[in-house]
Amino acid sequence: MHLSDNSAVPAPVAVSDWIRRAPKAVLHDHLDGGLRPATIVELARACGYTALPTEDPAALAVWFRDAADSGSLERYLETFAHTCAVMQTREALLRVAAECAEDLAEDGVVYAEVRYAPEQHLEAGLTLEEVVEAVNEGFREGERRAGGRITVRTLLTGMRHTDRSLEIAELTVAHRDNGVAGFDIAGGEIGNPPARHLPAFQHLKRENCHFTIHAGEAVGAESIHEAVQVCGTERIGHGVRITDDIAEDGTLGRLAAYVRDNRIALEVCPTSNLQTGAAKDYASHPIDELRRLGFRITLNTDNRLVSGTTMSEEFQHMADAFGYGPEVFEEFTVAALEAAFLPLPERLRLIEETVRPGYAAL
Repeated sequence: MHLSDNSAVPAPVAVSDWIRRAPKAVLHDHLDGGLRPATIVELARACGYTALPTEDPAALAVWFRDAADSGSLERYLETFAHTCAVMQTREALLRVAAECAEDLAEDGVVYAEVRYAPEQHLEAGLTLEEVVEAVNEGFREGERRAGGRITVRTLLTGMRHTDRSLEIAELTVAHRDNGVAGFDIAGGEIGNPPARHLPAFQHLKRENCHFTIHAGEAVGAESIHEAVQVCGTERIGHGVRITDDIAEDGTLGRLAAYVRDNRIALEVCPTSNLQTGAAKDYASHPIDELRRLGFRITLNTDNRLVSGTTMSEEFQHMADAFGYGPEVFEEFTVAALEAAFLPLPERLRLIEETVRPGYAAL
């Protein structure tokens, strides 16, 4: 389903105070999709990048949002040319990562897995290792600036349309004790099935390393089936097209039942889904049906700049559309931490010492 015009995606709404205060966990957030507009302008000037559509930060934020509201995943992905262009030096990567952690913490996020593709940051001469080290250093700095209110881990992303996924999987394994929680495959789904990168997933499994796969966003249930049954993914990035395997009366097909019964988490990103045409509007987004049918649902931002959103705004959109209160958002947050690529004692500590007390206080 595709959007007929940009009016289908409403502007960000006013967010309730209790939603801002609610502890949150995000599993699906792209580093290159969440830069501060002012930072993009400053980094572009510093590196001599002259292709920005505007150097006014407020207007640039609007441009990103409008450019992404196309109803097409491929058009949505085109916006990242500008952000990646200014993320080519160690200093730029460190700054962007630190600001990402600060911004998430300010929004009440207590745990975040932020993903990026190291191969997209090599144009100024950095090595893959140097990219990972710079981003990790930036996140540690951001955690310090946030006063320890947030824990950030990274997911290293291989691109569907390139042939470096095994190399990035090996990089993931090498850095899994240094801030890297797991691996991801991203990029245009059409014509780029996940099984094309099967050697990367097999390597990760042999090394007992976590991974997730973007699936079921632009392509239907067959994409999810391949990600789950051929590649063995632990989570599904987006996954909303699992509804293709669910009848109108709520009867689950074999694939949908397998995903639900095996608690394979769906990393749902409502605003992004509207922009790429995976959903028509918030009120008809399948997240509510999937929740009622018992799927493990996590709520996510995808790209905070490109989608013009925050975790608090995603919460608010769901509250407005479905009447969700604190108990549902606690459910989503606990589900995210249960599915996090973090050692079990750390997950339990965040749930019992931060999330549950935080929601009890609301």
